[in-house]
Amino acid sequence: MTVSVPLAFLLAPSALDGLWKVVVFLLMLSVLVVLHEAGHFVLARRNGVRVNDFAVGFGPTLLKWTSPRSGTNYRLNLLPIGGYCAMQGEDGGKNEAEQQREFRQNSASAAAGEASARPSKPQGLVREAAAGTDDNFQAKPAWRRLSIIVAGPLSNFLLAYVIMFAAAVSVGIASSNISPQIGILMPNSPAVKAGFQTGDHIIAIDGKRYARGDDVVAKIHASAGRRLHITIARHGVQQTIAVTPMSAQVGGKREGRIGFTAIPTFERVGVIAAFPIAAIEFKNLLVGQVGGYVALFSHFKENAGALQGPIGMERAASTLQDLGWGPYLDLAATISIALGLINLLPFPALDGGRGVFIVAEMLRGRPVEPEKEALVHFTGFAVLMALMVFVAFHDISNIVSGKGVL
Repeated sequence: MTVSVPLAFLLAPSALDGLWKVVVFLLMLSVLVVLHEAGHFVLARRNGVRVNDFAVGFGPTLLKWTSPRSGTNYRLNLLPIGGYCAMQGEDGGKNEAEQQREFRQNSASAAAGEASARPSKPQGLVREAAAGTDDNFQAKPAWRRLSIIVAGPLSNFLLAYVIMFAAAVSVGIASSNISPQIGILMPNSPAVKAGFQTGDHIIAIDGKRYARGDDVVAKIHASAGRRLHITIARHGVQQTIAVTPMSAQVGGKREGRIGFTAIPTFERVGVIAAFPIAAIEFKNLLVGQVGGYVALFSHFKENAGALQGPIGMERAASTLQDLGWGPYLDLAATISIALGLINLLPFPALDGGRGVFIVAEMLRGRPVEPEKEALVHFTGFAVLMALMVFVAFHDISNIVSGKGVL
């Protein structure tokens, strides 16, 4: 039997448990975002684009180091939540077409100035030399700019696979066996009312010790309406809690339920076996999330209740920390895939929004007119803001109403 050690117990004193759970979640999210930006950084440098700043966190800079070779400023900022990669030729206040037009105008002016200063050099060669040596993002061919843009989401996908591979080797993969551990608690259930908490380990029922979670579940199922005295271990301290399973109709028969989800045990696998296992897990998560987004946009009203924003994700992460490293690493991989997919959506301020117009430029042979792109960005930004407000309202409503997020 594999028993997972509660992650929160390893990381924090119980008095600061809630605060540390938030800190751990923010650090995990920051790593996912920084590695997303690292994808942009690596492809930018590979394509000869100058990166002016690569920062971990936001706000005032605490530490800065400038590379003498590339000129990139590496920054550690005050708020270690996320980060950014600022490339030469990028202007967050302007759309892709405006930046392209501005770059071409500046390049033409510079070429004309150099040609007038050195009239013996042919104008065509001046332009060719300037375009070939420029480290500006906008100077690169459309396909190179597109590769830099999509490198961020792709790095999130790669990271998700690496997380699942590492989890399979170090923690293990979910097996068909059940752990004798309290999982996610259902709102207003007998378990909640009796005082159980997610992460509690069930040791005994009515004085009889149980080592297997399957036996614990069978005992509860057979005890509908009968008072049970369940001994649990919580952060190393044992206590006994009395609870009466409610009767539930399941598959044509009555079974006892106290209202928590069963948690599987995790079994380690070898390094060689972990490669295909992680690939299968990655595929399942990716297909599931893509299907979820398709269902959300095609039947928004029916699926809107499943939306979770940063607040909802933090609550989910706080709950899963009590279940050990296995579920928590699964959550980290899930969020990494979600970041990759969300950034591929054709919304402004997202990689997908920029990528769409670069693809349009490749198909048309010239950039989209700035006015048309600005109109599309304005409309998309309005939709994105409305969606963010809705998700935040949904998260806060769940907190106020006491509903869980899983």
